[in-house]
Amino acid sequence: MRAQRILIICSAALIVGSVPALAGAGSILEQTYDLSADRSDEVQYFMMTSKLMSYALDGTRLGADTMRLRLKCVPTTVDGRKVDQYTCTDFTIEFADGSKVSVAAVRNWTYAFKDTVTGMNEKGEVLGIDHSRFENLTDTDGKPIRADKAYHVYNAFIDFHAFCDVFARPSLCGGKGVQDLNRIGDRIVHGAAYSEPPVNLGSNVAEGSTFKNGKVTLAFKGLSMIDDAACALLAYDSGESSFQMVVTPAPNMEIRSVGSSHYQGDIYIDLASRWVRKATSHELIVSETTLPMPPHKANAVMEREMLIRNVTEQEFLAK
Repeated sequence: MRAQRILIICSAALIVGSVPALAGAGSILEQTYDLSADRSDEVQYFMMTSKLMSYALDGTRLGADTMRLRLKCVPTTVDGRKVDQYTCTDFTIEFADGSKVSVAAVRNWTYAFKDTVTGMNEKGEVLGIDHSRFENLTDTDGKPIRADKAYHVYNAFIDFHAFCDVFARPSLCGGKGVQDLNRIGDRIVHGAAYSEPPVNLGSNVAEGSTFKNGKVTLAFKGLSMIDDAACALLAYDSGESSFQMVVTPAPNMEIRSVGSSHYQGDIYIDLASRWVRKATSHELIVSETTLPMPPHKANAVMEREMLIRNVTEQEFLAK
């Protein structure tokens, strides 16, 4: 991994690794930044790792699944298209038992992404991500992927664009967004606060399934260096979020889950290119599921850690 240096701003001094403190740190704290400026037109490469850990109610760790997503982005400005073009070159799942599969339906899948005012396309799909792509997922050997795992495959794409586009680009809905963060220390309630997007996915997850954000905040925490690129460091916090999901695995059979979620993390925006260099997320999920057969209630506690890295083409293509 390439060297990473963190700049820590401490009241009256700016420290860069072992470099002596610089004079004039006060002016840095007072400087204004335009985080809503247009992104550069270079092709971008992203690698995302999402680790989902399950716990028993007594705190025992039950195991963890690790999902890895590779995305190549060709910006609109490269060839004059109206939307950014993304290609998922691979999506793998490493299960708690050590087995590993690649998801066939999204391997080498190319799709267009464009943030909208409502956050949904004309089909009612969140961020325009095609739901049908995630119906009856199989691995590259043709074996079906369990519905709960398949949902996390879909959710990885939603999370990627939520952090790299919804939070890191100007808000289109009229609410506050990154365009309102001009100085270190600025903090806003984001336009996505209290939104309740649908999460009905495919034929098995019924309408009425939603995820409701709490008081989503976005703060300009400071400055940082990622891979020798100066970045604005933003912190986001979802507040008290909640969800409800209705799954119909068979006719006249309904499984209903309700719960809460708290996700928070950091986003590093390159001050030269305005692309996200790195993003992190930590999420705690607590749920109760009502089943049609005994035991009629099941509780679950999960923790999810996520890392998005903007990498070079050479690292992206390396196996």
